[in-house]
Amino acid sequence: MNNSTTIDKPAGATAEHLNAICDAQTFVTRFSIRNLLTGETFDRGADEETPSASTRKTSIMMAALKAVHEGRLDLDEQITYEARFAEEVASGMFRYMTPGIVITLRDAITGMMVLSDNVCTKMVFERLTLEEVDSYCKSIGMSGTHHRFLIPPLALSPDHTLTSVTTTTARDQAFLLQTILDAQTSAEAAARLGASQDLCAYALQTLKNQILRYAIPSRLPFGTVVAHKGGTGKRGRMNAGIVYRDGQPFYIIAAFTDQVPQDMPDGTPGYTLSLETIGRLSRACWDAFQAN
Repeated sequence: MNNSTTIDKPAGATAEHLNAICDAQTFVTRFSIRNLLTGETFDRGADEETPSASTRKTSIMMAALKAVHEGRLDLDEQITYEARFAEEVASGMFRYMTPGIVITLRDAITGMMVLSDNVCTKMVFERLTLEEVDSYCKSIGMSGTHHRFLIPPLALSPDHTLTSVTTTTARDQAFLLQTILDAQTSAEAAARLGASQDLCAYALQTLKNQILRYAIPSRLPFGTVVAHKGGTGKRGRMNAGIVYRDGQPFYIIAAFTDQVPQDMPDGTPGYTLSLETIGRLSRACWDAFQAN
């Protein structure tokens, strides 16, 4: 298995520590990390194509907000939950609820992001097209991201091919988060995303509202603000987010594990070590960047 390392900007002990965390496992870990205090970056396989799982939803949200900005969609549009939305869905809570509930597009985006609810994802994605979202990513500079499906098939095997799912790169996801962050103070960055600064502020707040606290936040002090989106794939786990300290953006980390065994040699589920690896990478950044 190739789990090679490429660090674009070596930074001594920090780079070594990040790589040691990854090298301790037999599966592949790719990441793109940026210290927002110094601009220093750390990359490992950051341009290698990898399953996106639900990290793709950040770009779906931004494509939808672009359509809102252009007047093609309305965040206050009323959407009725129909039974068909729950077909082939394996995440979120709406699939267990009674059809007929009415929510807004704004609420559907919230559900898609903060609980990774795929009923809500269908509601959002049905107001766009697959080609529109894929083209949106390419247009803003996410050339390594390829949206291939509305919702991935449930019957995927753990050794599925990359072309069976939406794929991305760690660098693309870190870039998207950086641009959303930049858009809070830069009209030019907001324009690059095709949205207003108000809509970009809404996007960032929605990422901060994330309820699932595994991976990136898991080893950080309780209450640490993290604007992030995770993913659960058949081949691994992934998480991409902006970590805050003392109210200010501290670092961006996009980490993707791949080729994760169902069970480790000692019987521990592979996903447990996958999430733990991402948590350890995040904590290493928290400690090292604070010390600097």
